[in-house]
Amino acid sequence: MRQARLLTPDGPVTGRYEDGTVHASDGTYEVGVDGRLLPPCDPTALYCVGRNFAETLDQMDYERPEEPDFFIKPPASLLAHGEPVSYPEFTDELTYAGELAAVIGERCRDVAPEDVSEVVRGYTILNDVDALDQQGRTARKAFDGSAPLGPWIETDLDPTDVDMHTDVAGERRQEANTELMLFDPYEVVSHLSRRFTFRPGDVVAFGSPANPGHLEPGDEVAITYEGVGTLRNTVE
Repeated sequence: MRQARLLTPDGPVTGRYEDGTVHASDGTYEVGVDGRLLPPCDPTALYCVGRNFAETLDQMDYERPEEPDFFIKPPASLLAHGEPVSYPEFTDELTYAGELAAVIGERCRDVAPEDVSEVVRGYTILNDVDALDQQGRTARKAFDGSAPLGPWIETDLDPTDVDMHTDVAGERRQEANTELMLFDPYEVVSHLSRRFTFRPGDVVAFGSPANPGHLEPGDEVAITYEGVGTLRNTVE
């Protein structure tokens, strides 16, 4: 099942998404007519894993990590599906990264890998936008609008064997499968839960395959994870 959030003139509504319609408890809403999609959850933090695909290590000349390597994006970084990505004036090297992301469904800590599926509400897609020429991960990755997320949450997905691809301005830039991750989604969520107390709506993103090339104003970034959907945003 797909769950989506919609911003209507009367405020946000949440419900089951099907064929362009959100079925909420108080009625049905047509996307683009009755409102626009919001990020599909309201996280207190987005926990993002890097260096989780071997080809990314090769691209960036990184060493293979012994455990998941992570950083945090704040809620201010969120953008919804379809919202424009503003090209920051402080960078000349804006990049993208198409990532599968889990949405936590309940407050939890110290979750064993075999229990992760019980605390995850479902899966969505993150674009880890990065100002590559800035110093330090916070400056590079935690600015406003650096985390397009959506378009919805898919509640029925095995995250360990999912094909993905990313197209930028119509050019295929990424193509991989989540089975190529160094640390699978269950390992990642469990590892981070030993350090942080997750709250409902928090996001855990699992890293990106190699992402060659930069973004330019006017580029549409379309990230597809099979079984979830396609996240689309255009750089302006």
